[in-house]
Amino acid sequence: MFRLDFNEKLFKRNYSEPVLVSCTDGVGTKLKIAIELGVLDTVGLDCVAMNVNDLIVQGAEPLFFLDYIGLHAQIPEDTAKIVEGVARGCEIADCALIGGECAEMPDIYGRGDFDLVGFSVGVVELERAIDPSRVQADDVLIGLASSGIHSNGYTLVRAIVEQAGLDLHTVYPDGQLKEGESKTLGEVLLEPTRIYARPITHLLRHYKVKKIVSMMAHITGGGLPGNLPRVLLPDIDAVIDSNAWTVPPIFDFLQRHGNVSDEEMMRVFNMGIGYVLAVRPAFADSVLKQLTKDGEHATVIGRIETGQGQVRWAASS
Repeated sequence: MFRLDFNEKLFKRNYSEPVLVSCTDGVGTKLKIAIELGVLDTVGLDCVAMNVNDLIVQGAEPLFFLDYIGLHAQIPEDTAKIVEGVARGCEIADCALIGGECAEMPDIYGRGDFDLVGFSVGVVELERAIDPSRVQADDVLIGLASSGIHSNGYTLVRAIVEQAGLDLHTVYPDGQLKEGESKTLGEVLLEPTRIYARPITHLLRHYKVKKIVSMMAHITGGGLPGNLPRVLLPDIDAVIDSNAWTVPPIFDFLQRHGNVSDEEMMRVFNMGIGYVLAVRPAFADSVLKQLTKDGEHATVIGRIETGQGQVRWAASS
């Protein structure tokens, strides 16, 4: 149960017209790598991230979360590790973990296999809900750095690892996988999805009157070209400068070993940008400072122009 009580810490603001927002999503085939390596304490965080990051694009504040684990047979120690990750994710997202389900189905899942899915609910003031129809030409696009691959594109990742004979336990030469860190390929591939709930919630609370954020998008499967058009009206385009940010080394590593085209990489992966906001030009600097203060690596990655509801790439200088 969850109290809709204005005195509760998680629901401390008074909403005049509260609207509930809900999302459901899973971790996908990233789980196969986690199972192979026996690393089960981070995928729960991925599950929370994939849900609450979708939730906050509506301007909503996460309230509570539930998880579902379907598996061959329950091993209490392993289940505890998975749920521990879910709980950590909920702490980062400032939401309550209020329940879940663990279903043993040996006829569906092979020995050692499991699936992890989540469901989240948040709330937004109706008047403050994000409305993509407010996006205008000249709005500035701000991208928030991803922590890595996040939780999409792992079918391609696993195919590259297998076909190129890569070793998940190997620390490849400095800089090939992650800048400034010596991690195995498996550790980099299992880097948890970044949770943007807290900084985005703080940002929206900071501007209590002016609606400076026109739209937001969680960059998941489909990358920038696949996710931004969902929040673009048919008379505007998102023009992206691909030179505005440094693509994390893991993407170049996978592209080289898999002989993947630039177009497919952009279509499958986030390429280092996990979340995008469109903001009014006059407030772009202020938003950048606010997000940076909250620990995000925020960068102007493009702008909104008149167009046909598509993503275009800025001409190289």
